[in-house]
Amino acid sequence: MPKSQKLHVKVGDVVTVISGFHKNETGEITKIDRKTGKIVVKGINFKFKHIKPKTENEIGEIKQLEAPIHHSNVKLNLTERS
Repeated sequence: MPKSQKLHVKVGDVVTVISGFHKNETGEITKIDRKTGKIVVKGINFKFKHIKPKTENEIGEIKQLEAPIHHSNVKLNLTERS
């Protein structure tokens, strides 16, 4: 069983992404997974999920979800403390 990681951020903190496609973008942390060390930041790293219809009279849809990023790819934004 993997140990939970000690993270430098918590839910509600405003962070800046320091690497990857969304570099230099800021957002607020909405969810943390301590086992994997990943966080979900509001408005960053959107992915599309295609949902099939479950019955014949339903229609399929495309949902836009925020995917998690690793906590080492963000830094705490001290100027915008919430």
